[in-house]
Amino acid sequence: MGKSRIRRSGALFLPYITRGIQNETIVRCADNSGGKMLRVISVVGYKGRMNKIPKASIGQMVVVSVIKGTPEMRRQVLRAIIIRQKKAYRRPDGRWIRFTDNAAVIVNPNGDPKGSEIRGAVAKEAAERWPRLSAVASMVV
Repeated sequence: MGKSRIRRSGALFLPYITRGIQNETIVRCADNSGGKMLRVISVVGYKGRMNKIPKASIGQMVVVSVIKGTPEMRRQVLRAIIIRQKKAYRRPDGRWIRFTDNAAVIVNPNGDPKGSEIRGAVAKEAAERWPRLSAVASMVV
Protein backbone atom coordinates (compact mmCIF):
# COMPACT_ATOMS: atom_id res chain seq x y z
CA MET A 1 0.00 0.00 0.00
CA GLY A 2 2.99 2.30 0.02
CA LYS A 3 3.70 4.83 2.71
CA SER A 4 0.14 5.84 3.58
CA ARG A 5 -1.57 4.41 6.62
CA ILE A 6 -5.25 3.92 7.36
CA ARG A 7 -6.63 3.22 10.82
CA ARG A 8 -8.93 0.25 11.29
CA SER A 9 -11.97 2.53 11.59
CA GLY A 10 -11.04 4.02 8.22
CA ALA A 11 -11.73 7.53 9.51
CA LEU A 12 -8.19 8.91 9.48
CA PHE A 13 -5.80 8.96 6.52
CA LEU A 14 -2.19 9.65 7.54
CA PRO A 15 0.00 10.51 4.56
CA TYR A 16 3.77 10.16 4.73
CA ILE A 17 5.46 13.25 6.17
CA THR A 18 9.19 13.76 5.67
CA ARG A 19 10.90 13.16 8.99
CA GLY A 20 12.81 16.26 10.02
CA ILE A 21 13.58 15.63 13.71
CA GLN A 22 15.90 12.99 15.13
CA ASN A 23 17.52 12.07 18.43
CA GLU A 24 19.43 14.88 20.19
CA THR A 25 17.53 17.56 18.25
CA ILE A 26 16.82 20.71 20.26
CA VAL A 27 13.19 21.85 19.80
CA ARG A 28 11.36 24.86 21.17
CA CYS A 29 8.58 24.28 23.71
CA ALA A 30 5.53 26.05 22.25
CA ASP A 31 3.23 25.94 25.28
CA ASN A 32 3.08 27.60 28.70
CA SER A 33 3.93 24.51 30.75
CA GLY A 34 7.24 25.97 31.97
CA GLY A 35 9.73 24.48 29.51
CA LYS A 36 11.62 26.60 26.99
CA MET A 37 13.96 24.19 25.16
CA LEU A 38 13.57 20.43 24.83
CA ARG A 39 16.02 17.75 23.68
CA VAL A 40 14.53 14.76 21.83
CA ILE A 41 15.60 11.48 23.45
CA SER A 42 13.57 8.93 21.48
CA VAL A 43 10.52 8.48 19.27
CA VAL A 44 7.53 6.66 20.78
CA GLY A 45 6.64 3.55 18.79
CA TYR A 46 9.69 3.69 16.50
CA LYS A 47 10.74 0.35 15.08
CA GLY A 48 13.77 0.26 12.85
CA ARG A 49 17.11 -1.37 12.17
CA MET A 50 19.68 -1.67 14.88
CA ASN A 51 21.95 1.40 15.23
CA LYS A 52 19.66 3.47 12.97
CA ILE A 53 18.88 6.89 14.43
CA PRO A 54 15.15 7.25 15.21
CA LYS A 55 13.48 10.12 13.38
CA ALA A 56 10.14 11.83 13.88
CA SER A 57 7.87 14.17 11.94
CA ILE A 58 4.90 16.40 12.62
CA GLY A 59 2.21 14.78 14.74
CA GLN A 60 4.43 12.09 16.25
CA MET A 61 4.96 11.64 19.98
CA VAL A 62 8.55 11.81 21.23
CA VAL A 63 10.28 11.47 24.59
CA VAL A 64 12.04 14.71 25.54
CA SER A 65 14.24 16.11 28.27
CA VAL A 66 13.72 19.71 29.37
CA ILE A 67 17.09 21.49 29.05
CA LYS A 68 15.94 25.08 29.63
CA GLY A 69 12.94 26.30 31.60
CA THR A 70 11.66 26.70 35.13
CA PRO A 71 13.67 24.96 37.88
CA GLU A 72 10.81 22.51 38.51
CA MET A 73 10.68 21.47 34.84
CA ARG A 74 14.41 21.27 34.11
CA ARG A 75 16.00 17.80 33.77
CA GLN A 76 12.62 16.06 33.65
CA VAL A 77 11.93 13.38 31.07
CA LEU A 78 8.50 13.93 29.51
CA ARG A 79 6.51 13.19 26.37
CA ALA A 80 5.85 15.77 23.69
CA ILE A 81 4.16 16.03 20.29
CA ILE A 82 5.92 17.68 17.34
CA ILE A 83 3.81 20.55 15.97
CA ARG A 84 6.31 22.33 13.66
CA GLN A 85 9.46 21.32 11.77
CA LYS A 86 11.93 23.22 9.61
CA LYS A 87 12.27 20.42 7.08
CA ALA A 88 9.82 20.92 4.21
CA TYR A 89 7.17 18.28 3.64
CA ARG A 90 4.60 17.81 0.90
CA ARG A 91 0.85 17.74 1.46
CA PRO A 92 -1.38 15.50 -0.69
CA ASP A 93 -2.68 18.55 -2.61
CA GLY A 94 0.87 19.28 -3.82
CA ARG A 95 1.81 22.20 -1.56
CA TRP A 96 5.15 22.19 0.25
CA ILE A 97 4.97 23.32 3.88
CA ARG A 98 7.95 24.55 5.91
CA PHE A 99 8.03 26.29 9.30
CA THR A 100 10.66 28.65 10.68
CA ASP A 101 11.48 26.50 13.74
CA ASN A 102 11.20 23.06 15.27
CA ALA A 103 8.60 23.09 18.05
CA ALA A 104 6.84 20.62 20.33
CA VAL A 105 4.12 20.65 23.00
CA ILE A 106 4.55 18.79 26.30
CA VAL A 107 1.77 16.25 26.87
CA ASN A 108 0.95 13.38 29.20
CA PRO A 109 1.13 9.76 27.88
CA ASN A 110 -2.54 9.98 26.76
CA GLY A 111 -1.88 13.03 24.58
CA ASP A 112 -3.49 15.71 26.78
CA PRO A 113 -1.47 18.96 26.68
CA LYS A 114 0.10 20.06 29.95
CA GLY A 115 -0.17 23.77 29.18
CA SER A 116 -3.33 25.77 28.59
CA GLU A 117 -2.23 27.58 25.40
CA ILE A 118 0.03 26.94 22.40
CA ARG A 119 2.12 29.79 21.02
CA GLY A 120 2.51 30.01 17.26
CA ALA A 121 1.09 27.89 14.48
CA VAL A 122 0.18 24.21 14.75
CA ALA A 123 0.41 22.03 11.64
CA LYS A 124 -2.90 20.71 10.37
CA GLU A 125 -1.57 17.13 10.44
CA ALA A 126 -0.82 17.36 14.18
CA ALA A 127 -4.20 18.94 14.96
CA GLU A 128 -6.08 16.20 13.07
CA ARG A 129 -4.16 13.41 14.76
CA TRP A 130 -4.40 14.92 18.29
CA PRO A 131 -7.77 16.73 18.66
CA ARG A 132 -6.95 18.00 22.15
CA LEU A 133 -4.07 20.01 20.68
CA SER A 134 -6.38 21.85 18.31
CA ALA A 135 -8.61 22.83 21.25
CA VAL A 136 -5.81 24.89 22.87
CA ALA A 137 -4.09 26.00 19.64
CA SER A 138 -4.27 29.65 18.68
CA MET A 139 -3.69 28.98 14.97
CA VAL A 140 -3.84 25.82 12.81
CA VAL A 141 -2.03 25.97 9.45
